[in-house]
This record gives sequence, structure tokens and C-alpha cells, in this order.
Amino acid sequence: MAELTEKGKMLRGELFCAFTPQMVADRARTKYACNRFNAVTDEVPRRRLVELWRDIINDKTPLPAVLDDPTADAELFKNEPWIEAPIKVDYGYNVKLGAGVFVNFNCVFIDTCPITVGARTLFGPNVNLFSGTHPLDPAIRNGTEGPEMGKPITIGEDCWIGGNVIVLPGVTIGRGATIGAGSVVTKDVPAFHVAAGNPARILRKIETTME
Repeated sequence: MAELTEKGKMLRGELFCAFTPQMVADRARTKYACNRFNAVTDEVPRRRLVELWRDIINDKTPLPAVLDDPTADAELFKNEPWIEAPIKVDYGYNVKLGAGVFVNFNCVFIDTCPITVGARTLFGPNVNLFSGTHPLDPAIRNGTEGPEMGKPITIGEDCWIGGNVIVLPGVTIGRGATIGAGSVVTKDVPAFHVAAGNPARILRKIETTME
């Protein structure tokens, strides 16, 4: 069996070296893609914003053919995620956003492991999703010479993540949940519940007609 690359170890949530040439190049690619997205200051077509976002997440799926009517052309992308600049992303290819997701400005995705967000979920500004982590033992951690690892973050459909929320590695937030502004989510949150605080704790169940 061929030995796993550092990227392969990362994707499996194992200890890996983040400062090998491949990993540095992957982060640089995403950094420059984010810079291009964040540099858009003039009004541009929705198509262009989708194209720039797909560049960040390294999605090579071809866009549909351009329509002559700008409104009709924009309608082609109504189910695409809506991202407000500026945004910071580490690798990009580990970020999966569902249809109609809204990400407000100044959000950060440390996508060492997959970060998956379900359809119609809303992010306030300054939300930070940290799927990467480091060994606690400083002798192993060893600055940039040592290894790091990660755990996936999963956020369900129809969630509302308030401004300045931090979500830590390995957390799952269930469908329809609300996370109060400024919370630090260290543990799973069940579907259709409100959680808030540092660390976040469950406050109450949400009454809903949603199944």
C-alpha cells in the first residue's frame, strides 16, 4: 500500500505536516482566490461572484451558458450560496455549502477537515469555523515543525449561526438549530434547539411546524 501524503493524512483527520510544499501551495492557491473575491469593490454580475467563490473552493463544475437578459442570468444562480466579502478560507476544497446558504462578512473557514453546511443556513458576521487543531503536548506540537490534525464540522439545514460564533473541531449542529451571538460551540447541538454561551449550552427546544 502506498504511503499516505500529508494531504491524505489531513483528510483522514490524522496527524500531518502542514508546512510541506504541497500543503503550503494548497493554502497559497486558496489565499489568492480569496484575495480576488475580496477585491471586488464594484457591482458585478451574480455569475461573477459565483465563479469567484467556486474558485476558492476549487469547484470545477462548468457554469451554465450566459443568458442575454441579466436578470434571467442571475436567476440561474438563485440556489447558489451567497457569500459576503471579506472571507478567509484555508484550503477551500473541504468547504461544502448547501443551496441558499448565506455567509455574512468577515467569516473564517479553517477547513483542515470537511466543513459541511446544509441548505438555507444563515451565518451572521465574524463566524469562525475551526476544523483544525494541534496536539496539546508542546513537545509534539513544536511550532511549524510539528504536526497538526483536524475533525470535521457539520452544520445541518435551516440553522441560524449568530454573529461572532466560534465552532470548534468535531462539532455537529443539528438541523434547524440556532446558535446565539458570541457563542463558542464545543459540543454537538441537537436539531431544533437554541444554544448560547461560552461554552455554548442548550437553552431550549424550538417549536416548529417543520418535520
